[in-house]
Amino acid sequence: MSTLARCIWVPCPVIIGAGPSGLAVAACLKERGIPSLILEKANCIASLWKLKTYDRLRLHLPKQFCELPFMPFPANFPTYPTKTQFVAYLELYKNSFGLDPVFNKTVVSAEFDDQCGFWRIKTLGLKQEKTEYVSQWLIVATGENADEVVPRIDGMDDFGGPILHTSSYKSGLLFRGKDVLVVGCGNSGMEVSLDLCNSNARPSLVVRDSVHVLPQEMLGKSTFGLSMWLLKWFPVRLVDRFLLLVSRFMLGDTEKFGLHRPEFGPLELKNRSGKTPVLDVGTLAKIKSGNIKVCLGIKRITHRAVEFVDGKKENFDAIILATGYKSNVPQWLKEADMFSEEDGMPKEAFPRGWKGERGLYAVGFTKRGLLGASFDAKKIAEDIERQWKAEATNFMPYIHPLTSS
Repeated sequence: MSTLARCIWVPCPVIIGAGPSGLAVAACLKERGIPSLILEKANCIASLWKLKTYDRLRLHLPKQFCELPFMPFPANFPTYPTKTQFVAYLELYKNSFGLDPVFNKTVVSAEFDDQCGFWRIKTLGLKQEKTEYVSQWLIVATGENADEVVPRIDGMDDFGGPILHTSSYKSGLLFRGKDVLVVGCGNSGMEVSLDLCNSNARPSLVVRDSVHVLPQEMLGKSTFGLSMWLLKWFPVRLVDRFLLLVSRFMLGDTEKFGLHRPEFGPLELKNRSGKTPVLDVGTLAKIKSGNIKVCLGIKRITHRAVEFVDGKKENFDAIILATGYKSNVPQWLKEADMFSEEDGMPKEAFPRGWKGERGLYAVGFTKRGLLGASFDAKKIAEDIERQWKAEATNFMPYIHPLTSS
């Protein structure tokens, strides 16, 4: 016999997700005098950063491009803050704005009720207790990286050794002296391979697709910052040609090492597909020296071995899947207009993807990192403020659901 859901009226926006995006939009609303309710399925803020990232992770971009609205990073933080420093910054951000997420609340469905004209957000707690929140505004802040992408590869069940996603990888020390295959050549795959190499493991890297590898810094500036500056004056294709010219001078011809560049330049490709170039932090030197092998795509997995599409077969002790993440919005949001059922991303591309219909918003789905999330957060707060002021007389005083009866 199922228990009845406790129903709570929330006279302010409900934000799903207490990651950087959710915190940013809550802070932007707070600055405009608008409270919010943040629901988070984990027991902490920024659960992806705290629980599902490897130890050596740093921000790939300089801190000034990763700060949330209204609060820069502490001056004593390095240019590229560590994972621990970034989490500390987010905790400071939460406390500075007095944000109080409700943890351990998994949203199982959110649906607009045409009869009453509000969103109904159904959740489950740790003890499977049901709570339904009712609000005029729903802000989706679960992000692009909510669930792991785990590909099904022929023979995975026969491997007989550990196969883990990077979300479970912490350090290469556990793999010292072992042959490890890393599947995926994005920033995570490249960095995990480097970490394994530095821990005296023997990594091999599967590079199935073309990839742009750029130096993290050029001409004494961050590659990202230099790109943003150049784009103020020159078209994308010209900036791309410059980036590739400097990259070839600094890194050499990556084609020689099995890293084939895409047809489009790094910035144009990012705009077209959202695919981010790899910012090299030392992996390429290890590939050049032969300490990290580059392999073609996988044909099948056998017992403690992998057969590749070029016919080669190699033995491995472990496989690490650096195959990324995906949005989980279609699993719980009962709405077909704003989000795509295929990839769980807004159908409208940046910069128009932040606003839907009937009080529905999205923050952090821009494929432009924390800068994109900050853009969304400010736009959403501005839009809700207009409605909030127009309807101020209709609102009752806000009571946090944890203290309501």
